[in-house]
Amino acid sequence: MSESYDLMVIGAGMAGVAAATKCATAGWRVAIVDALPYGGTCALRGCDPKKILRRGAEIIDGARLMRGKGIDEGGLRISWGELMAHKHGFTDPVPRSMEDTLTAVGVDTLHGHAQFAGPTSLEVDGTGYGAARVLVATGARPRPLGFPGHEHVIDSTDFLDLDTVPARILFVGGGFVSFELAHLAARTGTTTVIVDRGPRPLTSFDPDLVELLVDRGRQVGVDVRRSTTITAVEPVDRGYRVTLERDGQSETVETDLVVHGAGRVAALDDLRLDAAGVEWGERGVRVSGHLQATTNPGVWAAGDSADTAGMPLTPVAVSEAKVAASNMLKATTTTPDYTGIPTAVFTIPELVRVGMSEAEATADAAIDLVVRCSDTSTWYSSYRIGETTSAAKILIDRTTDLVVGAHLLGPGSGELVNTLGLAIKVGITTRQLKSATAAYPTHGSDLGAML
Repeated sequence: MSESYDLMVIGAGMAGVAAATKCATAGWRVAIVDALPYGGTCALRGCDPKKILRRGAEIIDGARLMRGKGIDEGGLRISWGELMAHKHGFTDPVPRSMEDTLTAVGVDTLHGHAQFAGPTSLEVDGTGYGAARVLVATGARPRPLGFPGHEHVIDSTDFLDLDTVPARILFVGGGFVSFELAHLAARTGTTTVIVDRGPRPLTSFDPDLVELLVDRGRQVGVDVRRSTTITAVEPVDRGYRVTLERDGQSETVETDLVVHGAGRVAALDDLRLDAAGVEWGERGVRVSGHLQATTNPGVWAAGDSADTAGMPLTPVAVSEAKVAASNMLKATTTTPDYTGIPTAVFTIPELVRVGMSEAEATADAAIDLVVRCSDTSTWYSSYRIGETTSAAKILIDRTTDLVVGAHLLGPGSGELVNTLGLAIKVGITTRQLKSATAAYPTHGSDLGAML
């Protein structure tokens, strides 16, 4: 065995990098390994590049909303190649920059496919390494699809690196990925179809606001097919023929591209976790509350690689990784705090939530619930930009005057929800929130009226 470390981290995404940096800075001998470029899904293949591309769609949509209000969009269109080049201007430097930062704090950066050879020993492309502890932070991969022709489906990574956007795209699944990419593609002029096997898409978000978003998407050409199953995908002369089934009836849709947006599972299959005696499943490594594997005390996990109560979000993964690192360094059993963490689907307009859903709050006997619903489509923030679809639903415990949940649809919601998340996390009352004087006119100044 050529090297031995205090900690080896598998996965050089944001979670793995956070843990490796923390432990190396504390004086531990640390190595990190990944077969893919350093940076992980969020920085290279997900959150960041997606939102850069979304900026083009925002410009197109914003100009259309202002049609007849002083803006003539004329021949305004997205130049996909130039927009892609803009994306690459951000993503291309990330791996080298991240590796340099790790090296600067003393982390050994390895490249290759890591597998367990024992409880805390690894092989990286055949070379053996020993460690006192191993942190698994390998993220997630698209969920396997079971229908014939699934091999013709591309994933979000492929979509975010397309040279051109075809005229017709069908998205599999009614979650974040499908909605965000469909809203982006629709603003390029592409005909988009989302096929969701359930009766309601975006199930983790408020159902009333989801319906408003679906209606808004329909206006720009996003066609959502509910309670519909894909039974086959087959190549034809021009693209693909997709066979759908609903209520026992079959139909076919022809499309140029089929994109996987039907959820993700922990990317653990190739790690040989059984060789380390680590119990795991599609939700991740089985861990205790403090992120140590339940069947092997030398192994820890964070983010999408860990079966925890945390949402599959990059900030959650980073938080868990820091907690795991702290617990390893200090021999403590601190558990992550998931209170007040917002989540967003960056459609146009964006849909966000933080805290409890209305159904959850209603079912909680300890909460004297009052629901403040606002149709904000005529409010100044929406009127100013011509947006016709926006709304808010704030859930308040009347007894404590605390916000227990917040659900927003509309421009600026992704920023405003952070204030509500802070209020939930530290216990700021609605009276205190309303007493603050916000800069006006801003999205933040709408909060008082929503409460």
